[in-house]
This record gives sequence, structure tokens and C-alpha cells, in this order.
Amino acid sequence: MTKRIMLALMIVALTVLPLAAKQKPLPPVGEITFEASSLGVGATFTWGRGWLNFKGKSYPIKIEGLGIVGLGFTKVNAIGKVYNLQNPMDITGTYAQAGAGIAVVGGVKGLLAKNERGVVIDLTAKQKGVSFNLGGGGFTITMTTTP
Repeated sequence: MTKRIMLALMIVALTVLPLAAKQKPLPPVGEITFEASSLGVGATFTWGRGWLNFKGKSYPIKIEGLGIVGLGFTKVNAIGKVYNLQNPMDITGTYAQAGAGIAVVGGVKGLLAKNERGVVIDLTAKQKGVSFNLGGGGFTITMTTTP
């Protein structure tokens, strides 16, 4: 009987301990900055331009997005730490709010979003103007030749 209890405890420990171990946080490898405008009358549409700073170089980017149920016009200045980026082109793609399972150094400061290549952006924004938005949607980043 004691052997069975010990065996059961070992199985539980081997199963639960790896799940309880803390996930190693992703280190930031770059940064994006951009200015965007958002207009909402029913649905919201956001557009803007900015820069990806990665490994000492700057790359121009364009931001576009579509949200659900918004009203108003806003100007947004945003900055974001970029995680899990291997090369500059990986920043391109469609981003959606990231779910659980992503540990970011220092914790999330604003919106945490992830694209289909696994690139994660932790965005913080300052907003001017009046708007009301119930959220939803996502945004797309593309590379451009001019800012």
C-alpha cells in the first residue's frame, strides 16, 4: 500500500511540477513607434505610419486596422516593445490580441498583440480626441519604402 501511495505521489509530482514552473519571459528585441488616426461611425478604421527599430536599423512601417462599433475621431501616438522577432520582415502580418501563455519581461503595459509568425508587440499609446470603441478587430503591419 505504501509503495502505491509513493508511486502515485511521484506521478503527480512529475506531472504537476513542470506545469507549475514559471515560463521564461521573452526578451524585447526591437521597438515600434507610430502615429495613427482612427475614425469610427459604426465600425472603426485606423491608419498610420511609423518605424520598426531592430538591431540598430530603422524600417518604415504602415499600420491599418478595423474595429467593431466605434464613434469619433482620434490621433494616437504609440510605442511598442517587440518580442520574438527574427528578421525585420517578420513584423509584417495581422495582429490580434494575444492570449495566455506569453510571458513578457516587465509585464504588459498596454495592448499585447501577436501575429501569425509569433511576433509579439506590447503597445502603449497616447490618444488625442474623443472616441468610443467596444473593441474587437485587429491591425495589420506592412513594410513601406517611405515613412
